[in-house]
Amino acid sequence: MSGLLIRPRIRPRVAVVLVYTAAMCMNGLDSTIVNPALYTIAGDFGRPLSAANTVETAFLVALAVGLPVAGWLGDRFGTKRVFLGALTAFTIASAVCGLAPDLTTLVVARAVQGLAGGLLTPVGMTLLFRAFPPHERMKLAKVLIVPTALMPALGPPLGGLLTEHLSWHWLFFVNVPIGTAAVLLGVFGLREHVEGPEGKFDTVGFWLATPALGLLTYALGFGPSQGWTRPAVAVSAALGSVLLVAAVLHQVRAKTPLLKLKLLADQVYGSASALAGVTAAGLMGVLFVFPLLYQASLGASALDAGLSVFPEAVGLMLASQVVDRLLPKLGPRLLTVPALLVAAAVFATLAIPGVAENAWSVRGLMLLIGLVLGTAVLTVQISGFESIGPADMGQAMGLFQIVRTLGGALGIAACAAVIGGGHVTEAAADPGPYRTAVWVTAALVAAGALIALRLPREAPQPPPFDDEDAPPPGEGLAADEAPAVKG
Repeated sequence: MSGLLIRPRIRPRVAVVLVYTAAMCMNGLDSTIVNPALYTIAGDFGRPLSAANTVETAFLVALAVGLPVAGWLGDRFGTKRVFLGALTAFTIASAVCGLAPDLTTLVVARAVQGLAGGLLTPVGMTLLFRAFPPHERMKLAKVLIVPTALMPALGPPLGGLLTEHLSWHWLFFVNVPIGTAAVLLGVFGLREHVEGPEGKFDTVGFWLATPALGLLTYALGFGPSQGWTRPAVAVSAALGSVLLVAAVLHQVRAKTPLLKLKLLADQVYGSASALAGVTAAGLMGVLFVFPLLYQASLGASALDAGLSVFPEAVGLMLASQVVDRLLPKLGPRLLTVPALLVAAAVFATLAIPGVAENAWSVRGLMLLIGLVLGTAVLTVQISGFESIGPADMGQAMGLFQIVRTLGGALGIAACAAVIGGGHVTEAAADPGPYRTAVWVTAALVAAGALIALRLPREAPQPPPFDDEDAPPPGEGLAADEAPAVKG
């Protein structure tokens, strides 16, 4: 162990919060902001909409590809270096997207964005959680909720607004000044932490896990709309599944695996990861299918349907204001189980005939979904890592994000399969299949309540932080920390 003392100009924990929030807001916004502009992009380049859809598919597949290696890269080369490198690549790719002269350039640049985004999320959360010891992480709820809830919800209306009044190019240009400022702040303010992974890079694990996630994401993205029997989709699903099974078997047996799947054996972290996947499936599924039900029931426009789910983000913001107060008093299990049961009941209420026809009922229920489900999600996200030590934080974050990403993709695919793959982009006259799909999301969230029973009644005693990671005694959140370099 060795320590390297450097005094940055800005307090490291202030810097990590600012840089993390800026970067994750960009990443969260870009996951949804392009959707309303796909028709315009297709028209500008003289290409069919199916071709323009590759803009989003390239982003999502590349994001999935970047996740498996994120933890290893952060440990090997340093979380600050990898995070700022990914943020720089994301910012440059955003500029290229805005300047793209043709669809091919746009798709390639969008893939670079996705790959960088796949590194940003787990490495950024590792930076954040290493900067704050477990007993202080409850205060991070207000930070975590902005990029994970508000930005994706703002994406569709903001994307439509910019496309209509400026041009679709500005969907990407807005990232450039924000990304540049965040990189400069990170260079001078962030602490470096090199954990130093044991052994050599797991090449076999990389070549199994990386294409597995990419192929499965592709299949889940295109299967419902193009049909599961289409050769490209069927081959991707089958090959991705085989590679995923092989990757899991290899990771369990390897001495120095790319992904430490054994971390899932920890009851708290394993339960939290499973809950992340199930709740992401339910939430992403209902946010996908309910706007379609809203259009089928009311004949509403796509913009109105998108705005109908926006109160969910407001509810999530409200949840972030109370979780840090309730969690120490109630504990993870007592806070999460009732919240998930109430969320499942609200999901089911949305499927009752007559509810979707009342706009104010929809807004109120969406607000409630954000409040109760947000409480559960934030509780899981904060308490799930209290039993993870700093040395395993990078690996744990990467694995957590993989489970959550695949869960969200599975939720959308399940809903699309229920409503009928050939009509997922159009409002149908019969809202029945959409109501059934909403019931599916309610069942997923209810299943999460069963998993939440494995959470502890009280937060477990966290492992002691290394002296190099802990803030100086008595200085609390305002303390300056020296960079920790280990290995």
